[in-house]
Amino acid sequence: MQEGSVIREHRKLGPDVWSYRWWESGPNGNRVHRRIVLGTAEQLRDLSSARQMTTALMREINATDIRMAGTSITVAQLADHFQQRELGCSNGRISYSTKKAYQGYLGKWIVPRWGDYILPNIKAVEVELWLKDLQRAPATCCKIRNVMSVLFNHARRYDLYDRNPIRWVRQSAKRRSAPDVLTSNEVRQLLAALEPRERIMESWSYWMWQQDLDKVNCLRSSGRRSTSRINNSGSLARSCNRSSEGVRPRLRKNPCPSMII
Repeated sequence: MQEGSVIREHRKLGPDVWSYRWWESGPNGNRVHRRIVLGTAEQLRDLSSARQMTTALMREINATDIRMAGTSITVAQLADHFQQRELGCSNGRISYSTKKAYQGYLGKWIVPRWGDYILPNIKAVEVELWLKDLQRAPATCCKIRNVMSVLFNHARRYDLYDRNPIRWVRQSAKRRSAPDVLTSNEVRQLLAALEPRERIMESWSYWMWQQDLDKVNCLRSSGRRSTSRINNSGSLARSCNRSSEGVRPRLRKNPCPSMII
């Protein structure tokens, strides 16, 4: 069984880092040296804390060893492995904002509640009851559930576990009640009660929201399904200009903030 080695490496820019090194078989059968950064010296104070981050990695590199067949890892160790493999700076497949969102849900909700559980002890019904008792919006609970499912799919991909119990967790993202949408007159009354600086800022935000809403409606009218969020107006504008018939739909021009005021 290969245990690998944990060493502290000095960097010219930034703090020192703890690295984990091991050998594995390459595509041609030859031995290839691998290295992964576990964390900075500020995050991991000593060698023992850095060693604790390598539990899931050791199970991965020794997946074919019969001595690892009867062992299991905890959710916290799986979360460490997921962050090392998927949420590192070298992984360009996942955007920066998505990485930060995953880290937030793992650190705030999943690991504090389920971190000490080994993977076979995670039950779908228990997770469903936990999500039901959370005092959060259904959309937030649904995102927590989806991140947990991503975590178990990661374990299956790296042969750390053989099933995903979260797929049986029922959690809807539907709102509990319909939102109270303000009318144009109510918006004008609110703007009139604000100070001049705040009035200009809120007017501009309302006008930009109207622009983004028109772009979404343009995508729907062109027969194309919009699966992206409104991150920036440029990406939606480019998508809106490509309709299925090759015709560029025209956007309705909204009044500028000065006309709203």
